[in-house]
Amino acid sequence: MNKILPVCTAACAVTILIVTPAFAKKEAASPAPSASTSPAQADTSPAKPHQFHGMVASVDAKAQTFTINSKKDNSRVFKISDQTTITKTGNPATMKDITENQEVRGYFLKQADGSLLVRSIKLAPFTEQERAAEERHKTRRAERKAAKASAAPSAAASGSPAASPTPKP
Repeated sequence: MNKILPVCTAACAVTILIVTPAFAKKEAASPAPSASTSPAQADTSPAKPHQFHGMVASVDAKAQTFTINSKKDNSRVFKISDQTTITKTGNPATMKDITENQEVRGYFLKQADGSLLVRSIKLAPFTEQERAAEERHKTRRAERKAAKASAAPSAAASGSPAASPTPKP
């Protein structure tokens, strides 16, 4: 018995010396975002397109912009560029086809200066197929969210040994 205790103590000490640097390397390999990251570095990633939908409140053909009023009494001004794809009932269209009180939808990119640059725009209301697809998407999303919410408390409350933070010797 007296010989086993020093051997176990030495084995534990060696394990700590080996494991500790391995964890330190793993943490160093994936550093947390720091405040020293410049905004210029953050802007190099491609921008994510955002979806919009609404009624056109006003059009400025000279400035190549149109405005959509939102439900919150805010308005958003969207800019059209040469790369913007404009379609009306599936056919190619132009800026001249955008009129007031017309339902529009599409995707835009938020620019560094805060302007909203339209990537694509459809000048027509949703079709029945598009509405059905949107409803299916919302239903699936709600189901996933409910399943995730119901699974999270049961896993934390179970107190299973697999979730135990103590390492095995």
